[in-house]
Parts: sequence; C-alpha cells; structure tokens
Amino acid sequence: MTSWPAGYGRKDYAELDSTNEEARRLAEAGEAGPLWIMATRQTAGRGRRGRAWDMGAGNLAATLLLRPQAPQAVAGQLSFAAALAVAEMVQHFAPRAAVTSKWPNDVLAEGSKIAGILLEGGTGWLAIGIGVNLAHHPEGLPATSLPGLGLAPPTCDVALTVLAARLSRWYDAWMKEGFGTLRAAWLKRASGLGAPITARLPNETRHGLFEGIDASGALLLNEQGRVRAIAAGEVFF
Repeated sequence: MTSWPAGYGRKDYAELDSTNEEARRLAEAGEAGPLWIMATRQTAGRGRRGRAWDMGAGNLAATLLLRPQAPQAVAGQLSFAAALAVAEMVQHFAPRAAVTSKWPNDVLAEGSKIAGILLEGGTGWLAIGIGVNLAHHPEGLPATSLPGLGLAPPTCDVALTVLAARLSRWYDAWMKEGFGTLRAAWLKRASGLGAPITARLPNETRHGLFEGIDASGALLLNEQGRVRAIAAGEVFF
C-alpha cells in the first residue's frame, strides 16, 4: 500500500476558488512547503492561458506548493516531473491502458486527455496544479476518465496519496540528478514522437515532425530538415 511521502504537508478543503490560488496566498503568507492542497470543489479553477477549468465532483483537483532552489525558468522543468507522476498514478489504477504524456503538460490515456498540469509561481515559490479525470470527463472533447476506460475510480484521497508519493520521487530525482533523468523518462512516455504535429505559438502556427525535447524541455520541431526549439505553445496531432 502506498504511503504519504515524508516531509510533505497537506491541506484539504471542501471548496476553494482554485488550489493554485490558495497556494499563492499561502506562499505569500510565508508557507514553506512542500505542501499539497486539495479541494473537493473549485469555483474558479483554470487551465493554461486562463481558461476556465471545471473539474466536477469526484475528480482530483490538487496543487503542490514548493520552494525549489532554482530560477523560475529552470523550476519549470518540474512540469515534466508532474507529468511523469500523474502518468504513473493513472497507470496504477489503469494498468492495461496506454498512458502517455503530451507536450507540454497533458497526460493521455488511450489517446484522450485524462489530466492536465498548470505551473504558476512567484519569487521563491512554485505551484504545480494538477487536475485528473478520475470519475468523469467532459463530453464532446477528446477526453476520458477512469470510467471511460471501463474502470472504477478511486477516491480523491487515495489518488492523491499515490500521486504525492510518485511526485516526491521525481522531485528528488530532479534535485539530485538534474533534468536529464526526467527528460529520458518523459520521452519513453511521449505521445506522437516522430509524428507530424501542428504547434500553435502565441503569434504563429508551425507544422513539422515532433523530434522530442531538448535539454531545457523545449519541444523540437523538424520543419523539413530544420529543427526548431519551441519553448511555449500548444501541440495538435
């Protein structure tokens, strides 16, 4: 049985505006972390680029508040640690499913999104927000959930314990061994590696082959033989 990782605190809430917002408030009030924050319900949950994100009852909404001793640009590599931990947690409950990671911060099960990750931070702190479709998923989107895979979902409490244990190990690996260990493990789970993709950037759209990620975590896009590193954007297969 998985046990809660030593040294990690936890706060559970019936309702929050967002677990990432609570992490920000606690960080600015001096919370040292590492601390997990979980909410049964979020009234103003959000995904990337400020999009509304409604998890719904039974799904996991949680944030890990950390104070990594690294610049924000480097600490952003922990999105890959989170993706690995979420993928392993999903695999724990869906051992026969094909669980993959989609750059930059989604986890897929059988090709459909089952989890998303949102990193936010400030001076000296980082919030890793994680949403997992444990009990249900939105209709009309390429998304899934454990019931969508024909499986009974665990409680959020059980799922968070598994997730926290996995992420603590990847965080330790990142601190001791650097990004290379995370990069190698993430590429083994990468969705669409070597396949044609469309990358939507803030000011343009690019097309090419997904060649992997570089030593910083940027996506490598092969545009007819010219490899371009993309630090931020959205990928579509």
